Amino acid sequence: MAAITRFGILGCGNIARIFSADLKRLPSAALYACGSRSLEKALAFKEKEGAEKAYGSYEELVNDPDVDVVYIASPHSHHSEHTLLALEAGKHVLCEKPVAVNLHEARLMAEKAREKNLFLMEAMWMRFLPVINKVEKWIEEGLIGDVLRLTADLGFYFPFDPASRLYDPDLAGGALLDVGVYPLHLAALFLGTDPVDMKVQSCMSRTGVDEQTVLTLKYARGSLAVLSCAINCNTHCETRIDGTRGTVLMKEFWKASEATLMIPGSEPVKYSARPGYDYQAGEVIRCLAAGRTESRIMPLDESLAVMKMVDEAREQVGLKYKNDNF
Repeated sequence: MAAITRFGILGCGNIARIFSADLKRLPSAALYACGSRSLEKALAFKEKEGAEKAYGSYEELVNDPDVDVVYIASPHSHHSEHTLLALEAGKHVLCEKPVAVNLHEARLMAEKAREKNLFLMEAMWMRFLPVINKVEKWIEEGLIGDVLRLTADLGFYFPFDPASRLYDPDLAGGALLDVGVYPLHLAALFLGTDPVDMKVQSCMSRTGVDEQTVLTLKYARGSLAVLSCAINCNTHCETRIDGTRGTVLMKEFWKASEATLMIPGSEPVKYSARPGYDYQAGEVIRCLAAGRTESRIMPLDESLAVMKMVDEAREQVGLKYKNDNF
């Protein structure tokens, strides 16, 4: 029988519940343990999601010798702290997006994982979806020619609440870190991580975090990306990738279930597939089985490059958090 990879979930919020449900799709994975700052919350999560063990502290979770991989599902303001805690305990880590609040934190995480020869990957689940993989193949095969322009937008209306995670500067709230990383990762995938110029505009909330942000990126090869994100309004939430020969459209690209290939003179081609968090968990399992400490699909250097762009964007609009060093 194939070995079972036992996951321990650090943080018992909504994202952890979604991940747990999808993890059950993988016969080679098991939801083994969960940990929260509250034992009561951990026990409730264990009961509902079917974990074997529940812990009332993160330290107990990461020090359980039977946990193979820790999935960091805490707010991103604490991703670095909790990832380092797991790595120091000798655990492989899958860390929710964004990987950290800033590049400095992300570098510390990557350095520690490499120093200890442990697996670490940002849980940018979009990168592992079958629809995204199909679009990659279309573009690699040259079906739309050279990619010259990418637009991607992601915005939702969340009522203003200074106590909520999204609007709290102490929890690194705001649109850019919460939803803006999806358009940035999409641009990194299809245009690269090295724009030669980036212009940023933001509108700030009363708590000082960005309610909406628009980024324009220019690349040396003559390509442009126009990216936008918001937490104060519902937007069209789609991406368009235009090349010299055709176009790819995706609605709700961050959880893509369908893509359309449009080439002038031909009938549109549609591709559909189920989205899910299990695809990224499957990548963790495959990498560990192959003895790899980094994913070739979502390598640490790419996470660091996107984090660098986030830092530069925030610097342009004057958005700083308490744990920044720039």
